[in-house]
Amino acid sequence: MSDQPFSLQATLKSSDTEENIDVYFTRPIGLLWARFFRALHIHPNVVTILSIFLGIGAAYFMYLGEGNLLFTLISIALLIWANFYDSADGQLARMTGQKTLWGRILDGFAGNIWFICIYLAVGLRLYNQPMVPGWSESPNWNLSIFVLLLLIGTQIHGAQSRLADYYRNIHLYFIRGKAQSELDNSQQLRQDFAEVSARQQPAWKIFLWFYINYTQAQEQATPQFQQFKRTLDEHYPTELPEALVKTFRAGSLPLMKWANALTFNWRAFVLYASLLLAVWHPWAVILFPLADITVFLVIYIHMHRQHEALCQRLRLQIESETTEE
Repeated sequence: MSDQPFSLQATLKSSDTEENIDVYFTRPIGLLWARFFRALHIHPNVVTILSIFLGIGAAYFMYLGEGNLLFTLISIALLIWANFYDSADGQLARMTGQKTLWGRILDGFAGNIWFICIYLAVGLRLYNQPMVPGWSESPNWNLSIFVLLLLIGTQIHGAQSRLADYYRNIHLYFIRGKAQSELDNSQQLRQDFAEVSARQQPAWKIFLWFYINYTQAQEQATPQFQQFKRTLDEHYPTELPEALVKTFRAGSLPLMKWANALTFNWRAFVLYASLLLAVWHPWAVILFPLADITVFLVIYIHMHRQHEALCQRLRLQIESETTEE
């Protein structure tokens, strides 16, 4: 392990896929934590696990935060801290050469745990509150709020985050190549899964099973990209033409801002605003899941349509050029 300090730029995946708030705020602080953990010889996966506990703690204080500004501020601070660690684990992995599939799966799992706990806290806050604030005859939420939040969290929020992650990895595949991207294939993962012993590596077997389903859901949501990828593999098995890469980047880059909007930062801003407002107006915590089925859903639909159209257009262009030859 080299003792030379890593620059911030060296620990970033790509400037194309980084948000300004991450470049100028989250990543610099994450880098300080990464250097700290590196000096203590702490593995990146340990940092990821620490972020899980911070995220759970944040959700707990969110649950206690109704009418309590202090607990609300603590919850926000803990989630910001968890996000610093979420940045630091990847930066530390790149600094130390400890990038692994296990680490990437664990990192995604950590984010899922955060938001599961956050949705649970929101549900507990809304339980027995009026469905329509300010209406004296409004029925109260009951167990139905947990069913509703489960559907929003898994079918809408989960799909949005999953696709945003996939599109960023596709973009990295084009600009940095297969080795530098994290674009996985469910078929290859299933082969790896079959080779893992459930007796010797039970945890890895379970995590890999979940990750296969996660990857398969990404592939099922992107039929035009899957056809495009098969065309690329057929015509350019070793290296993509520079002109094609440039064309794809030009079409994909504008979509990265929407992919980033569906990951952590903008969701967190909505969450923080709803929590602060809910100190005085308890019903306001519902604004967070409402954003998932309104603003973020519109972003998701737009991003998905644009990306699929780009892949279809480039695939047809390649097939047309091949036919002419």
